[in-house]
Amino acid sequence: MGAKRLLRLAAAGAGLSLVLAGCGGVTTDAGGDAPAGKKGTVKLAINNWTGYEANAAVIAYLLENELDYKVDEKNLKEEVSWQGFESGTVDAIVENWGHDDLKKKYIDEKKVAVNAGPSGNDGIIGWYVPKWMTEKYPDITDYKNLNKYAHLFKTSESGGKGQFLAGDPSFVTNDEALVKNLGLNFKVVYSGSEASIIKAAQQADKQKTPLLFYFYAPQWLHSQIDLVQVKLPPYKAGCDADAKKVACDYPPYVLDKIVSKKFADSGGPAYELIKNFKWTNDDQDQIADWIINDKLTPEKAAEKWVKANEDTWKAWIPKS
Repeated sequence: MGAKRLLRLAAAGAGLSLVLAGCGGVTTDAGGDAPAGKKGTVKLAINNWTGYEANAAVIAYLLENELDYKVDEKNLKEEVSWQGFESGTVDAIVENWGHDDLKKKYIDEKKVAVNAGPSGNDGIIGWYVPKWMTEKYPDITDYKNLNKYAHLFKTSESGGKGQFLAGDPSFVTNDEALVKNLGLNFKVVYSGSEASIIKAAQQADKQKTPLLFYFYAPQWLHSQIDLVQVKLPPYKAGCDADAKKVACDYPPYVLDKIVSKKFADSGGPAYELIKNFKWTNDDQDQIADWIINDKLTPEKAAEKWVKANEDTWKAWIPKS
């Protein structure tokens, strides 16, 4: 899921800083007062896909320009971001895809994190092929027929089997288990990033080369090329409980926000803004499209969206 983003370090004030209530919450100076004109620093995890980056860019822009905070953005993989709730290095994750195991560990057991509600985005993960393949091979969208076409997907990396192209191994993924448990003559090959898998999909569409790959929505690429989802065995509650035995489709995801417990308790308006943040897949895809295809910086893309959508974000700003 994502293009890399530069880490923006919050500039230090003249005084030393510490974290309210120990290791979490909004950072202020040693005297207990934020530097002149600033309320403190919010530590946002930035996970490595552009949709997440779009959420974070808008939240960061509003924190800085409407609420007078500084934002420290930390480029982290998903599980490492959750570890930051315990170490005090992360205040908020602003697009979480499931991770029931991490919720149990850090929310229920360690009690260092809390759920801050849905982001408004509906998440879909699945297996996809370019639309042209469905026109040439109409039955390819049923997983039961994939072995018949495995030879089309062979690559130098797939060891004589069909290649299934995955993203970053840190993403939410059951693909290796699915290939094994559904008896498919494929090998999972990791592209390593959202950018790499998007490039492969674009080439497959343009050059009419076969591609079976892991992908998801919301994602701006769906507005650029036609992709068709492969039908896997339908998801039923609990069918993915054992990661090694998964033989069903991915569940639908109501994407949410997770924050440090200490940040929730002491974050004030910054926490309220993140809790109130809620928009649509179309909002996210618009900003992601500007970042990737119009080459805007995340900050400029967020500014452009904020200026055009005041009716949406005004409701997120805490009432003083």
